[in-house]
Amino acid sequence: MPKIVTVEQMRSIEAAADYNGISYDQMMESAGKAVYDELLAGVGSVAGRRVAVLAGSGNNGGDGLVAARHLAGAEAQVSVYLAKERDAEDPYLTALRDRGVFIAEAAQDQRSRVLKNLVATSDIVIDALLGTGIQLPLRGGIRDTLETVRKELARRSEAPFILAVDCPSGLDCDSGELAAEALPADLTVTFAAAKTGQLRFPGAGALGKLRIVDIGIPDSLKEWKAVDLELAAAESLRQLLPERPKDAHKGTFGKVVIVAGSINLPGAAALAAEGAYRTGVGLVTLAVPTPVQRLLAPGLPEVTWLLLPHEMGVIAETAVDVLKEELGAYEALLLGPGFGREPTTASFLAKLLGVETSSRKPKIGFIGGEARAEGAAADLPPMIIDADGLKLLTEIENWPALLPSGSILTPHPGEMSILTGVEKHELQGDRVAAAQTWAETWGHIVLLKGAFTVVAAPDQRTTVLPFATPALARAGTGDVLAGMIAALRAQGLEPYEAAVLGGYLHGRAGEIAAEEVGSASSTLAGDVAEAIPEAYAELERSV
Repeated sequence: MPKIVTVEQMRSIEAAADYNGISYDQMMESAGKAVYDELLAGVGSVAGRRVAVLAGSGNNGGDGLVAARHLAGAEAQVSVYLAKERDAEDPYLTALRDRGVFIAEAAQDQRSRVLKNLVATSDIVIDALLGTGIQLPLRGGIRDTLETVRKELARRSEAPFILAVDCPSGLDCDSGELAAEALPADLTVTFAAAKTGQLRFPGAGALGKLRIVDIGIPDSLKEWKAVDLELAAAESLRQLLPERPKDAHKGTFGKVVIVAGSINLPGAAALAAEGAYRTGVGLVTLAVPTPVQRLLAPGLPEVTWLLLPHEMGVIAETAVDVLKEELGAYEALLLGPGFGREPTTASFLAKLLGVETSSRKPKIGFIGGEARAEGAAADLPPMIIDADGLKLLTEIENWPALLPSGSILTPHPGEMSILTGVEKHELQGDRVAAAQTWAETWGHIVLLKGAFTVVAAPDQRTTVLPFATPALARAGTGDVLAGMIAALRAQGLEPYEAAVLGGYLHGRAGEIAAEEVGSASSTLAGDVAEAIPEAYAELERSV
């Protein structure tokens, strides 16, 4: 999968590549050609179309000049605007002059008349002004150039297609901070790896579609191997999809039990069940309070049921005895969607984890140097905990030690704040660090939901999912996700892989659902569940 790097890490990787025989000039040639190729993929033929290349004085500008050369060779009407002076003997400029490409310099452009005319008349604008190494706030001529471009774009009735080279000029590629003068792009072509700031807001909102392209840097470099943060990609995740042999039966694909629902929140159980079935599990059992089963059964003909004792429609403490008699038949256990937070349900969860509920003080033994509840974890299937189940964990002393090894926790930022005691804004300030820190602290997989969901393992493996869509900012979508992950665990995937693959399929299903509904504003959790088959099929087709 593609890596995610800081600016300093990228510099070290490029320097190592240069030292090992892949020169900066070679990387620049590869980068410029990749920009050209991705532009063609995005807009089709460029023959006869007017393209303005805005170039800075550094390597980013050089990438833009290489792209301009390829565009000129494809019969585009290319013009280059140099925001800062480049060496008169610059070979990239020389090649463009030899082709008769119009080149203007800001230093000779009185009142920015040439720049305004180029922006006003171009079909395509390539932003190659500033690269990844900028410092904000912007100052001087480059700030003035960007302000001029933005103002001229605002006057147009029809906007040109804007491609950003490596990143939109004015984006801090470490922090995600975005200058007021920055140019939002329709397509950002970044090189070798994603940058941390490209996956943080507000900068992430200015990228348009992000494409990560190879520029010939060998992945054998030790500087590459030192980077452990990855961006989920279809090509890599396809191999994780469970096999579907033709001679299979429902037991081949595992069984999951979902303990969920309460009289006030019955839909969560149904959404989790649909998410699980749509992700390929052979059988789903919903373990719910009896009144919830009566509500849901007509709409869930595929589900089997385990009726749990209840108090006023919420799971009662005595439900543990009923559930434990059945757990041996299942490969995965999902807890929490729609639980509510009533005391009797809290006692149910505590008792399930081996806690004497009269005192709520867990009896702890030490096994292999780690605290574990005596006998409790060994009797439980692989566990996924979501929603109210996460909140109820905080009422149990030393709860991480009581969960089965490799449990998966799926909090949104609010639930993460309750679990950790850390303010939500602080967690959101560095979501990757938050997920990594608490996965290591708790000893379990953490999937921190939100724009660019983060999955972290206790051993520091970390994957960021490439989705940021308001279609998933809707009640119930997390229940669908929890069911999907449970289904993959039941089909034999390891915890980390199940969380990453489930999260990826869920994110893509959210995008597809919004497209099919016609608006992210109108997309419901049920729409996301119904889009899982298309997301799954799309991943199966990826190469």
